[in-house]
Amino acid sequence: MRLTDIKNGASQEWQAAGYELPKFDIDTVRGKTYREPTWVHFGAGNIFRAFPAAILQDTLDSGKYDRGVIVAEGFDYEIIDKAYTPYDNLSLLVLLQSDGSIRKKVIASVTESLKADPEFENDWARLVEIMKNPSLQMISFTITEKGYSVSEKDLKNGLNPTLIMGKVTALLLERFQTGAYPLTVQSMDNCSHNGDKVKQAVVSYAKEWVAQGLVPAEFLAYVQNGEKVTYPWSMIDKITPRPDEKVQNMLKKDGFEDTETIITERHTYTAPFVNAEETEYLVIEDHYANGHPPLELGGVIYTDQQTVDKVEKMKVCTCLNPLHTAMSIFGCLLGYELISEEMKDEDLRGLITKIGYTEAMPVVVDPGVLKPEEFIGAVLERRLPNPFMPDAPQRIATDTSQKLSIRFGETIKGYIERGLNLDELVLIPLVLAGYARYLRGIDDVGNKFEPSPDPLLDELQKIVSGLKIKQEKQDFTCLKQLYSREDIFGVNLYEIGLGERIESMAAELFAGTGAVRSTLHKYVVNR
Repeated sequence: MRLTDIKNGASQEWQAAGYELPKFDIDTVRGKTYREPTWVHFGAGNIFRAFPAAILQDTLDSGKYDRGVIVAEGFDYEIIDKAYTPYDNLSLLVLLQSDGSIRKKVIASVTESLKADPEFENDWARLVEIMKNPSLQMISFTITEKGYSVSEKDLKNGLNPTLIMGKVTALLLERFQTGAYPLTVQSMDNCSHNGDKVKQAVVSYAKEWVAQGLVPAEFLAYVQNGEKVTYPWSMIDKITPRPDEKVQNMLKKDGFEDTETIITERHTYTAPFVNAEETEYLVIEDHYANGHPPLELGGVIYTDQQTVDKVEKMKVCTCLNPLHTAMSIFGCLLGYELISEEMKDEDLRGLITKIGYTEAMPVVVDPGVLKPEEFIGAVLERRLPNPFMPDAPQRIATDTSQKLSIRFGETIKGYIERGLNLDELVLIPLVLAGYARYLRGIDDVGNKFEPSPDPLLDELQKIVSGLKIKQEKQDFTCLKQLYSREDIFGVNLYEIGLGERIESMAAELFAGTGAVRSTLHKYVVNR
């Protein structure tokens, strides 16, 4: 079975093997989309095929929509040549379920794949043609936060930019010159207030081009006019690991042949299939200048900007990111290399369960469109225990000093603002105490380990360098240099009365080999 066989009507074999096939006529959708495109997506990587393209697949399967999505890649052109073109823009989505099973779905919602650079004349001409079409409703992005960067050098390249946001602005210029048609420029990247990042980049190019006399001032007014061009915020949450060998083997047993891993010269790991976790969320600010495909039929939640912000705060400050950080710190200390393995540890599972439900929940930002309790439930029951997820505590521990103020400091400040008793916080202080032990770089059996990269690592390790892993008493006052750091924790932990308690917990964690386990167990059980 090969992806290119799908259009030949060989459905019985696929369905017998448990593959979900498109419920719409692929050629009809492609023809309609070519003539009257509504959506172009920049960023042809795994997250696009596993999530936005899959959402559109569900929308098309509903029978209530008839247009696909055109994907454009502006960074790694090999993805188009090796993962799209040979497979007629079809792909296989493999959903990795927490019970160890997989769900297999052929994605046929992508109608064209293009290289977003004038170097590829035919592709660029097609993009220009699409951008000039009044039917186009939105262009969207999964290009990572770095993709929205603007450099002074590229701004000086005039109307021949090399960075993706410069190219997008050049395409917007084509739309402006044709009729100043309305359009939405939609980020679907996992970064805070992502719509503002897109707008800032586009406006930077437009301003520079106006200053250089390359475009009229009206073009700048166009990209800043909220009735002509909009830049909605969104919150996206889904994990798409690299092609997994276990998944490849399962597919081969089915008779599916398109399983090879593709590694490009730019070190992109992809394949004709995409494996992804089953849990997913996409919440988007409903602020569109020319309408949008009805992606709510595929599970997108459309709401106002304030609610998108609340959903992000719920995830980042309470329901996911703090739990990840707690597991990363103690996972490194206890010698774990997989988050899914940590979830089999009763102490660690108890730690994050009680942090989420007991300590953080009283100050959670409730967005209304998603229930915090259900979000945490999905994290604990489906996401973190998933045996397919190769995530490691060592990776999550990267840049921890930059994360603590949001992931725990906001909860602490929430307690203070609401007049709640800080004595109710037990396990969050324990995690912060664990951070000092983590910085020491010695695990619970006494072996050295290398803490993950962090811009403040050398500076903070010097603070704890004199502390020993021993049962005898020692002076922990050096930790005042750490826990008074408002830039790291969001608050001065001594000024609010938590510093001494965290210091005391740290002393327990340093009290010889095995102290991390015994201290963790004590506090989790008693909480």
